[in-house]
Amino acid sequence: MGFSRRTDWNTEESKLAQAHRARVAAGLPIADLTASNPTRCGFAYGPGLTDTLADPRALDYDPQPKGLLAARQAICSYYAGHGAMVNAEQVVLTTSTSEAYSFLFRLLCDPGNEILIPQPGYPLFDFLATLDDVQIRTAPLVYDHGWQIEPEGFRRAITPLTRAIVLVHPNNPTGHFTKPWEIEALAEQCREHHVSLIVDEVFLDYSFAGTPATFAKGIEGVPVYVVSGLSKIAGLPQMKAAWIVATGPRRQEALSRLEVIADTFLSMNAPVQWAMQSWIPGRRAIQEQIRERVRLNLAELDRQLTRLPATQRLDLEGGWYAVLRIPALQPDEQTVLDLLDRGVWVHPGYFFGMEEGGWLVVSLLGQPAEFSTGVTVLIAYLGTHQGGNGN
Repeated sequence: MGFSRRTDWNTEESKLAQAHRARVAAGLPIADLTASNPTRCGFAYGPGLTDTLADPRALDYDPQPKGLLAARQAICSYYAGHGAMVNAEQVVLTTSTSEAYSFLFRLLCDPGNEILIPQPGYPLFDFLATLDDVQIRTAPLVYDHGWQIEPEGFRRAITPLTRAIVLVHPNNPTGHFTKPWEIEALAEQCREHHVSLIVDEVFLDYSFAGTPATFAKGIEGVPVYVVSGLSKIAGLPQMKAAWIVATGPRRQEALSRLEVIADTFLSMNAPVQWAMQSWIPGRRAIQEQIRERVRLNLAELDRQLTRLPATQRLDLEGGWYAVLRIPALQPDEQTVLDLLDRGVWVHPGYFFGMEEGGWLVVSLLGQPAEFSTGVTVLIAYLGTHQGGNGN
């Protein structure tokens, strides 16, 4: 029996994963500075949140490829709060943003076509692209008094096989929001090369300064596909609800094709779709808790970093991660292993496409006491091993 080449991955456990599993199995304490699941970070969810899953209307099987109208209208109300007038016919429901990406790769790409991804970025796309027979090319985000797109780097990365540019707005993990001048530079390239934009806005509501613009408003002359979902917007990753909003040229044809793709799988379940009518309007309670937690932990990180001038916390504008620039005196993997031995679990920067030395990524989502403990150990280690006094 043979297997597809697209699933011919190296599935051996990494050295970091082995070490983490061994420490957990030994029952040793770990201050987790990688926490990304809000349901495990001590937030207070409403006591009746799951009651909506018992809506009797969910007993009726009414397969709507684009999703139930009531759920799509709730999504339109969400975008209205961001100043974007979205029609329910522009919305296609999916079970996750991963599925949304897969639908869009199938919509836009033939086998061997390319998708352009900025780096640093979240390490998801390689697997999705491989499964859909799409190639990934990278373009740089650079840091110069803040993160920014390098338009010429994008221009050099575009080839005749490029079908879409993927942006995460704000980027994960850098927290970079795409600025108007960056949008115009990318839009010009999209129009010139007949390339679409796929924009992931799952962290859109977690800005440190005001309400950022959504790409669901569209960009003149550019096909834009916005993906988002309840995982971050409502702090409900377990409910598996996401969507695509299509704007721009040939939108109706794109939506017709997406409807066929969605109809082929019919992956959305009825109870979650009916519940979205209450979960989306009720999102602000959990968002306020998350934003306050992120502010609190970021302030604690900055307070402790004053003892360590050799380490820089890079500017961020949103999301719930912080990027640390540390002296590149050894591979980051060894730094992470050393920290794990001391009871702290943190991401190496190369996990997000950074260089293999000099970068750590810290989640700001964890419970404050655990976060403070982890940062204290992190600062002490860096102060002893990589410059500074850590006192």
